[in-house]
Amino acid sequence: MKITGQNKPSKVAMAISIALLPISGLLTSQTASAQEVPLSAAISSVERIEVTATRRSGTVQDVPINISALSPDLIEQQDISELEDIAKWVPGLTITDQGGRYDAPIIVRGLNTNSSGPGSDGGTVATYVGEIPLFVNMRLIDMQRVEVLIGPQGTLYGAGTLGGALRYIPNPVELDMTSGSIFGDISQTTESDSLAGEGGFVFNLPLISDELGVRMSLNYLNDPGFMDYTHVVNEPGVSLPDPDWTDPEAVAANLHSVADANGEKTLTGRIALRWQPSEWFDSTLSYFYQNMELEGRSISQYNSLSSESELYGTVGKYESAYRYLEPFERKNDLLSLEMSVDLGFAELVSATGITSTERSGARDQTDLLIRLAYGYEEFPAFAAYTDDVSSDDTFTQEVRLVSTSDSAFTWIVGGYYNKAEGEGYSKELTPGFDEFAIDVWGASGSLRPDSIEYYSRSENELTEKAIFGELSYQITDDWDVTIGARKYWYDVSASSAVDLPLYYTVFGDRSPDSLEFDYDTVANSNDGNLFKINTSYKINDDMLAYMTISEGFRIGGANDVAACPSNIDEIETQIICALPNEQLYLPDTTTNYELGLKTSWFKNKFYLNAALFNVDWDDAQVSGATVNGSVGYTANAEGANSKGFELSSRAVFDDISVYATYSYAKAELKADAPYLFGVFDEDVQYWYDGADGDRLPGSPESSFSLGIVYTGEVMGKMLDLSYGLTGQSDVYSKVGLKDDGEVLPGYGLSNITAKLSDESWSVTFYVNNLFNKYTFTSVRGDLSQVGLGKEIDQNRYDLTRGYGHYVNTPRTVGLKFKYNFEL
Repeated sequence: MKITGQNKPSKVAMAISIALLPISGLLTSQTASAQEVPLSAAISSVERIEVTATRRSGTVQDVPINISALSPDLIEQQDISELEDIAKWVPGLTITDQGGRYDAPIIVRGLNTNSSGPGSDGGTVATYVGEIPLFVNMRLIDMQRVEVLIGPQGTLYGAGTLGGALRYIPNPVELDMTSGSIFGDISQTTESDSLAGEGGFVFNLPLISDELGVRMSLNYLNDPGFMDYTHVVNEPGVSLPDPDWTDPEAVAANLHSVADANGEKTLTGRIALRWQPSEWFDSTLSYFYQNMELEGRSISQYNSLSSESELYGTVGKYESAYRYLEPFERKNDLLSLEMSVDLGFAELVSATGITSTERSGARDQTDLLIRLAYGYEEFPAFAAYTDDVSSDDTFTQEVRLVSTSDSAFTWIVGGYYNKAEGEGYSKELTPGFDEFAIDVWGASGSLRPDSIEYYSRSENELTEKAIFGELSYQITDDWDVTIGARKYWYDVSASSAVDLPLYYTVFGDRSPDSLEFDYDTVANSNDGNLFKINTSYKINDDMLAYMTISEGFRIGGANDVAACPSNIDEIETQIICALPNEQLYLPDTTTNYELGLKTSWFKNKFYLNAALFNVDWDDAQVSGATVNGSVGYTANAEGANSKGFELSSRAVFDDISVYATYSYAKAELKADAPYLFGVFDEDVQYWYDGADGDRLPGSPESSFSLGIVYTGEVMGKMLDLSYGLTGQSDVYSKVGLKDDGEVLPGYGLSNITAKLSDESWSVTFYVNNLFNKYTFTSVRGDLSQVGLGKEIDQNRYDLTRGYGHYVNTPRTVGLKFKYNFEL
């Protein structure tokens, strides 16, 4: 077993952040980078990037909303490869790296009430692949750009855009050129025993010149990981998870260590067929597929075990003490058809999408069952795990008309339909416990060969419909006003059932293989309206001011936990169910008030953009745990508020370009939130209720980024040298630090790249996390699980190991190559 000594994790002094604020303020701008320039040519101005997030084409500087666009150059310069990397370069956006196992929590302007940790994504930001909504942590392969809209986008984008929207925009099929590229990447991460590799290709082929073409891409990632699982049981239900730690032979007989147990293998592919038979019709049929095979979590129990645990002080910085390996697989499919028709007076756009997501995995569930205090820990070989499977299928259709005339009036009108169906199950297995209960406790029932202690099944269905529109009027050549509205309707239903097979077999008279499900169905319907008003004034050719009031919403629904029986107060045995107030939750809404300024200086050599915002969040959906069984569910708090500002900028000085961002958001509850953490005990209630003014968790109040790129020549080849610094202030793990939350210290990370290229090839050397900074990105559990609870400590915290911290990836050194060709 690998044992390491203790070292206190390094911290970033606040002085660093303070010192960098002047730089961020003076050099800040849109996250856009210049296009490729000819060899030996200096960069004369900042290139303006076209975006289409407003359903019309325009540049980041000309569109009067808060939008950032990550171009291929920036993605390459800062080695941005996945969703978590994007947020580092977009002011106001936070995406917590949780190793890819769960949907990464995407938070805009601090709008989040969920405690940090696995499954903490609040769903306040919608993600799109082209025109189709789909959450996927997409590898950024063959990407034209990534657009991020900050602030509610309810009129044009609908549900799930409480905070904003993120759009992956793939490169289009080219109909006049046969071209492609081959690329690869090999890297070594400190703490990893193996090299990581990634490679793929892009190929574009016109089938009928200027009319029909196909584009395809394929990419494969093999990352071995860096976290060691050092306490894995040899044989579940037989091996002791807590043997005599002073006896090496006893340890080896019961446990083994697995190096690099948080690896990832991801296959990503896309094929698109474009048909443009005339100037007035254009269509693209595309299929996207991604399969992520993930291993364990990037969670370490370093300095995160109880002082009463016999393992205290023995777990290293990159070691996990979980008892089981925790594989997880996610498959995403998207079949889409996007069509546009030029009607002369307007463009008709149709976007059809069929998406599916399949998930399967396993979790170490030992600690949860120990915390329930039902006596499981009395079994010396007790170690539980789960078998989790779920799937979602969605059909989406949007049709809209976008006016194209030169009139002072312009408009957008459209309709939206979305139907989603999902199902899943979760099994908790406790190998060997049935035999122990009969032999030692004297239970009178039968053995349970499948070891299923808990089995839940659920089905859900959502139908959403909406009509929407925006009307713009150009009052003068410089002054525009836009108003927008959306009317939505939705129906949602959830059916669920829970069985406790082992309990009823071992302690009752059920047969050893019986499963019994009594489904309970709850449904919810609602409708509402969303509004938006935006006005912009062009002060001069280089300065645009705007004001926006916009709304966003998120669908309410039904929790997939079976309802409690009417005599719940009389039941003393183990039961998992939802009380009446735990069954349904309402939609929540945001209203955003924003002032913005976009400026260009010195003949487009310097951009400076700023936004001042205040967001009210009403009926905020929050996560809690049921009183009976401690199962997660969703409820509503009265509301929250976030206010602050964002800066972004870019500057070019001949062969040097600089881009930087800074954001500040003060996000807090604006009313008391009783029973926020699912505790009902008047003696300690103050510690488990949200209070007016409590800071929201999951995101920093301040964050910044700074990138510097030098472009020159070496032996007739282009040389790009890049440095990137990203950082943030501290983060709360729970609302107001209640319920034994904690403060995660702020930190800063540095990256460097050096790229040598000509017109057809490039080779890039890079180092991520240059100074090998060790930081906590999130936390699983809370201090009560290690005996440090302010009011209540969890059962047998000397045995539990679930509490721990997600850690960032150590220093990674790599080499990339890319070859472009035309035929």
